Amino acid sequence: MLAEPTRILDADGSPVSEVEHELDTVRYLYRSMVTARIFDRKASALQRQGRLATYAPFEGQEASQIGTAASLKEEDWLVASYRDAAAMNLHGYPWELLLAGRMGDERGGHTPEGINVLPPSITVGGHMIHAAGIAWAQKIKKNNAIAVTIFGDGATSEGDFHEAMNFAGVFELPMIFVCQNNGWAISTPRERQTASETIAQKAHAYGFTGVLVDGNDVLAVDQVIRHSIDRARQGKGPTLVEALTYRIRGHTTADDHSRYREKTHIESWRRNDPLNRVQKFLKAHDAWSAQWQSEIEQSASSQIEHAVTRAENLAPFDVGEIFSGSFAELTPTLLEQRQEAEGYDS
Repeated sequence: MLAEPTRILDADGSPVSEVEHELDTVRYLYRSMVTARIFDRKASALQRQGRLATYAPFEGQEASQIGTAASLKEEDWLVASYRDAAAMNLHGYPWELLLAGRMGDERGGHTPEGINVLPPSITVGGHMIHAAGIAWAQKIKKNNAIAVTIFGDGATSEGDFHEAMNFAGVFELPMIFVCQNNGWAISTPRERQTASETIAQKAHAYGFTGVLVDGNDVLAVDQVIRHSIDRARQGKGPTLVEALTYRIRGHTTADDHSRYREKTHIESWRRNDPLNRVQKFLKAHDAWSAQWQSEIEQSASSQIEHAVTRAENLAPFDVGEIFSGSFAELTPTLLEQRQEAEGYDS
């Protein structure tokens, strides 16, 4: 395990190690992060307007999410939490479904055919076990696909984390555990979460590799994930990646993080913004302009606004659909209940 986190770009956008990425790839990663931030801010605004239920913001964590999903192939699986909309969308999960789920419409959790992304997990840590099961299935089928699961530092105190890690280690599963270490599990600081020097080192107890990475450096995250993907596909087992990052806003829109986080600390992390870091790098290579920035922001805003419209205009369920998901063929009792409900609805 590395003593220092892997880093490619410093906070001012200067390379501190070799940049493996082509400029077009860096622009793609930057554009994806800009789109994710616009979605995050729009979703937060919708919640304040009463158009969305409690929302879990991720501003400041775009690099760790986009960097995690960017190198996945279509056949690979992503199993994420309620805060990982950026990664989920990059791997194919539609914005409108991510919004619909937060609007209380269960169709938001219906993954489209051919998209290998599980619906967002609300249960802290529980989804890691599902990811291990998916990875095991890929190994049994020998189809060379892998599974990636994303979670926060607080989830590492859940039993599900240890069960999934142990299973993955024993069976050398083709999977990657990505911990977005934000330093806070709601109001519990990292030092009260674990006595381990790092979360990455926990992988050693389960017999596989742990890697520490600067989670605000999208190039570093993408590079570490790509190397971990290669290991998994070569049959070398799982990897635990600890991405050191910071969430600028609260745990959810129902949380007052000013009660436990110092404003000066938040502002210091703002100066380490993952988007600004890449923008400065692109500027230094004449690959960024104000016009391009305006274009990608307008495109992203339009994309998100259309997603909001689609989510808010989903046709309402009819009363009979309450029963249609229970059995392939309804029992006589359920048929009678449906007829009664439909009569009441009319």
